[in-house]
Amino acid sequence: MSDAPARLVLDRPADARRAAALLAAGTPVAHGFGAIYALTSRGDGVRRVNALKGRPLDQTGSVTAPTGHVLDAFDLSALPSTVPPSLVRDVVDAFSALGPFGFRGPAAGHVPADLTGRDGDLATTQVIVPGDACPSQTFLAAASAAVGGEPLAISSANRSRHVTGGLDAPVHWRVEGLRAELGGADLVILEHDDDAVARDRFPLHTTVSTTILGLHRAERSRGRVHLVLERHGSLHATAVVAVLRSMGLGLTISPRAATRLVARSYDLTGSSALAAL
Repeated sequence: MSDAPARLVLDRPADARRAAALLAAGTPVAHGFGAIYALTSRGDGVRRVNALKGRPLDQTGSVTAPTGHVLDAFDLSALPSTVPPSLVRDVVDAFSALGPFGFRGPAAGHVPADLTGRDGDLATTQVIVPGDACPSQTFLAAASAAVGGEPLAISSANRSRHVTGGLDAPVHWRVEGLRAELGGADLVILEHDDDAVARDRFPLHTTVSTTILGLHRAERSRGRVHLVLERHGSLHATAVVAVLRSMGLGLTISPRAATRLVARSYDLTGSSALAAL
């Protein structure tokens, strides 16, 4: 187990920096992330995190980054001509200002293979952000600096469905549930000072993994460029449509995003089950 103190609090900058140093030394950190909890590690720690969660070791991880560095993981020159880099910057800024969100786009050459996937012939990566107002920005900035600017890997903070046997394994949004499920693992827990206050920071978002927007696949319909919703998560699709419409863009919902993610519910004994939003 890590030598971290018994309780590290995300809202305390000194605790965030302490957790960042432990991450740089190789220990994954389960931390507050918007209204939920996420599991962040060094970019070369994807397989370690997969083993901890009970995932297949070769399952692709996602990238996270502090505000100002979200686009570092993307090869902006590989975007379609209808989605110029300036527009992508505006899209990323708009959704990051609202709260937790995810973006998928062409992977930059320096992104480790464990953090890239394929969409046809294109290598892509997902960048998942907690929102500009989340205190995890301090932690992510410190962690990024501690690993020399290399990409940080992120995953949901939970045991995999491959371990639980359920149809899904929703992310934790209460630290008690997180600690009960993963507290015995070799990781650091950097918790929200108050989970309810953390949720209140993002009134448009629910307690599920982030909604993900594809930046690398654009479709033109009725004279308007449409980006593709790849996962329907914490921010409802209607809010995504409203943001994109303000930029003159439309939204196409992919088949796998047709159903919104469901949240984890906690019973009185602290165990959890699936419940529809």
